[in-house]
Amino acid sequence: MIQRNDWRFGEFGVRPVRVANCSGYHGDPATEMYNQATLGDVDFITGDYLAEVNMANNAEAYAKGEHPGYENTAWQGLQQSLDVIAQKRIKVAINGGALNPGGLATKVAALVWYDLKVAYVSGDNVLPKLGTQMPTQRGQALPHLDSSNRHVTLTSESFLFAQEDRQAREIVSANAYLGAHAIYEAFQRGADIIICGRVSDASPVIACAWYWWSWSSTAYDELAGALIAGHMIECSAYVTGGNFAGFDAFDVDRFVNPGFPIAEISQDGTCVITKHPGTGGMVSVDTCKCQLLYELQGNVYLNSDVKAYLDDIIMEQVGENRVQVSGVRGAPPPDTTKLAIFYKGGYEMQLLVNATGYAVQQKFSLFEKQIRLFLGEEAAKALDILEFQQIGVPATNPQNQNSSTVYIRLFAQSTSLPALTAINGAMRHISLRHFSGFHSSLDFRAATPRPYLAYYPALWHQSDLEERVHFVDECGTTESYDTIRPPRFEDLSQRDSYDTRTPAIIDSSLQKVRLGDIVLGRSGDKGANLNFGLFVHTQAEWEWLRSYMSRAKVQELLGDDWRLEFSIERVEFPNIFAVHFVVYGILSRGVSSSKRLDGFGKGFVDYFRDKLVEVPVSIFQNLTCYLFLPQTETSAVTPKNTGFTPHQHLNRPNMDTPLHPDADGAFPMNREQFRTYERAAGFFKLLTEFKITINNMYTDLEQRTVTMLCSSEGILAGDPYGTDYVFVLTMTEDGKKIEKLSEWPDFHKVKIVLNKSVQ
Repeated sequence: MIQRNDWRFGEFGVRPVRVANCSGYHGDPATEMYNQATLGDVDFITGDYLAEVNMANNAEAYAKGEHPGYENTAWQGLQQSLDVIAQKRIKVAINGGALNPGGLATKVAALVWYDLKVAYVSGDNVLPKLGTQMPTQRGQALPHLDSSNRHVTLTSESFLFAQEDRQAREIVSANAYLGAHAIYEAFQRGADIIICGRVSDASPVIACAWYWWSWSSTAYDELAGALIAGHMIECSAYVTGGNFAGFDAFDVDRFVNPGFPIAEISQDGTCVITKHPGTGGMVSVDTCKCQLLYELQGNVYLNSDVKAYLDDIIMEQVGENRVQVSGVRGAPPPDTTKLAIFYKGGYEMQLLVNATGYAVQQKFSLFEKQIRLFLGEEAAKALDILEFQQIGVPATNPQNQNSSTVYIRLFAQSTSLPALTAINGAMRHISLRHFSGFHSSLDFRAATPRPYLAYYPALWHQSDLEERVHFVDECGTTESYDTIRPPRFEDLSQRDSYDTRTPAIIDSSLQKVRLGDIVLGRSGDKGANLNFGLFVHTQAEWEWLRSYMSRAKVQELLGDDWRLEFSIERVEFPNIFAVHFVVYGILSRGVSSSKRLDGFGKGFVDYFRDKLVEVPVSIFQNLTCYLFLPQTETSAVTPKNTGFTPHQHLNRPNMDTPLHPDADGAFPMNREQFRTYERAAGFFKLLTEFKITINNMYTDLEQRTVTMLCSSEGILAGDPYGTDYVFVLTMTEDGKKIEKLSEWPDFHKVKIVLNKSVQ
């Protein structure tokens, strides 16, 4: 029975709904739920506690009665927050129920002595239907998540379980990713606190907006907008400054304790991403682009209730720590959802051995030959994986031994425990036969074989799901309801993958720079696949990036990481100057069993941004960017020929140290200061040293123009292409020049154009 809604009377379905996030994984502090409830006004609190492997890690212990099955931080957060949740009538939807949403809901209901209704969602656990063993033949396996993607050739590692000459692998957990409709129906029936197991990360946010705006189940554009709003805030601080590639342009103190995000979702599905005032971190177009590009599936984002098309997505800074997201289109969902199957993969181990200084490659080659010799053929044949990885490169002319030290990582997996222990036996055989300078830590715990879980992402038909909503009272009495499935499904079309269709003609000389001096980005994992997105800030930079960064170029830049069995998918988001890639198969079988040191793929984009690329010099001669300055700062008057703090004018706290003029009235900066200053203004050049002279800085308010003359003796590693530049600041709001200071809003847009000066 649908409940009459008196909640938020006069506001419900009228103003944008404020949905806060309190968790991005089970390790986020439980106190963040309380913080989100108390530091400002919100209507809903949502939380994502589940990485892909969370549930599997606890499945055996839960089955034995040695683990509660739910995430403890979810329980702690609710314990700490129930009073304020009841007082402020905040509704909650979280997936912290994990393997046992009913158990957590029962505990919460017993704790609640307020007029709050507690419910939980079931139906994600399909292990009883699937059975307890993986097939020993590939043809008997459920369809792989990427099986219908014509761009992908599934690697043999994806099907290591399918070996007829070995014992069938035991399945530990099998959970389907549920959508938002069950949560929405629970809200419709009056639920205040909803506990879920495995739902897709954004589903709680979709459900909150769906309920608030009373959308129909076919309002696909609106639902798609809410899906992306959920994607933007699901990873907690990842949109407010955590994992932010551009953090080095700011004072590091700003990112010590970023606040958690809030999505303000409007009736049309567009949203504004923000955070509570006074909390750390920042919400900017750059932090939002980074989060959008994190763990994407390409230009189509799939959910059990809707597909979101991202090709035309737009992001705009609309105030301090406020970014509007729009341009998302929706369509009916597919009739399948992802099924995360975890099975016992066997055992794994790793050895870490250090080498220093000279001839490290020869040292590691000798080490590998010795291990393979003393391991023996029989043990080697029983290994599924045996890899020798060199981690790091020794510094040239090192200043200390640590900077001269790198290590070799021996990584092995097998269903045979004796085969792995034979590796330790081989180490004992090497003994004092080791290479020159061999050393290691005395902590050898990682060399002891341990069980590991392997991941197989499959497709599961939504029609085979049995989703239900259950209401629990303080006595543990349960009342259950079936849920309604999506009214329409739409087959998945082939995924887009293309190089730019109209490459720009670059009529300029080229200069080699590090990609990260121009490009920001983010990377992450989706099972065996790694995704990463790259973006720039100006039209000129975009013309270069979309033309230069093709699939072939990415393959080339991957270097030794590339394998023939991998494949690359590429799409563009032109409104945010971004290209997005998926590298299929590079993470082996996923984070729980990946042989890569960076199994989550989080560090990949910063490695990629460290590559040298060829960039047109013209990009550095004509740059346009946008930043926001508070009115109180623009109205400040800086006396001529006295020190000034760039932070006061550029709203960038990393430039807190005042600059003082030299005898000529110029302001000297070193290389690092200038690079910081550039990034604050959106410029990404490499200059060694220069002087900047400020003429009438903010003193001629009627003229609305500030002229800064810069000179540099060395540009781009000593290859000068000019010395004098002019920065022209024009004060505008929405493209219209502001004639009077009184007309300026609290935050106005400043367009900065850098042109080469003709002197």
